[in-house]
Parts: sequence; C-alpha cells; structure tokens
Amino acid sequence: MLSITDLKTGTKISLDGQPYEVIFYAQHKQGRGGSIVKTKLKNLMTGATLDKTFQGADKVDEANLSRKSAAYLYRQGDVFLFMDNSNYEQFSIDQSRIGDLINYLVEGAETAILYYNDEPINIDLPIKMDFEVVEAPPGVKGNTASGATKAAKLETGLTVQVPLFIKTGDKVRVDTRTGAYIERA
Repeated sequence: MLSITDLKTGTKISLDGQPYEVIFYAQHKQGRGGSIVKTKLKNLMTGATLDKTFQGADKVDEANLSRKSAAYLYRQGDVFLFMDNSNYEQFSIDQSRIGDLINYLVEGAETAILYYNDEPINIDLPIKMDFEVVEAPPGVKGNTASGATKAAKLETGLTVQVPLFIKTGDKVRVDTRTGAYIERA
C-alpha cells in the first residue's frame, strides 16, 4: 500500500484492478484539513487518461508489474513487434497502448516491456535516447539575444527544436519524457 504522499510522476499504481501510471501530480494543503492530491492517470492497458483526486488518508495499491528486456523489431500497421531478449520469443503490442512513445521507437532499439499478469501491456523507454537528424534547414543568424532554435526532423519522424548548429546527419540526444533536445550525441 502506498500513501498518497508517495505518489509522484511516473509512479505505477493499481485502481479497480487496472494498472495506471501517474503522469501529473499536484499536492494542495488545505487550511485545517488534510492535504489533497490531484493526479492525472494513464491506464497502461487502454491508454486512456483519468483525472483523480485523492484525500489525505487515502491509500493506493502499487501496480504488480514486471519488466523484461526486449528489442523493437518493426511495425506492421497499428501493431508493433518486439523480441524478448532472454528467450527470443516474438510478441506484439497495439499502438493504442504505446501512445506517443512510438515517436521514439527505432528498429533494433532496446526497450523494457511492462508486463501485467504475464501479458505485455506497454513499453518503458530510457529517459535519454540518441537519434539521427534526417532533415534540418540551414540555420540563419539574425538578431538573437539568446540561443536561437530551429525545427529538425528525426529518423522516427518526430520534429524537435534544436540549436542552429545542428545539421542533417548529426546525432542528437532527446528526452523521451518531454521530447526536448538535450545535446548533440
């Protein structure tokens, strides 16, 4: 059992027999009463989001999830195929469960697969990943008081804001939680 003060962004909990991940967390202290915690939860089975408010004395169960290492193989329509690194079995996960994380999947990438009741339900990517820039317009210097940026397209199709010195063919490191450029790799 977890207290509501143990909830943080990224914490995985179980509500009504379904696994959820906390994607937003805000604690509010009320005058004489206890605090309340407002959360936005993502259902790891369906991908749906839910706004939930917890009162000061509420308790939640930690989700019974397990992880296994796997390699992303390829996409087939709305299904993504993976291979378990320990026994080389192939399995698939539907796009609706993966959500926006598809913007960070490159063939051959190592991922952690989340299992709930021995069923693969979602992926867990590293916080920082490296990608090749496939399209970056030339940077134009002008009246810039601080670091100027431009849009660059990555090998996965994701567009991120990068500094002007990044060009096509460069490798960049991106934060998979926010989609923000971190540094040149």
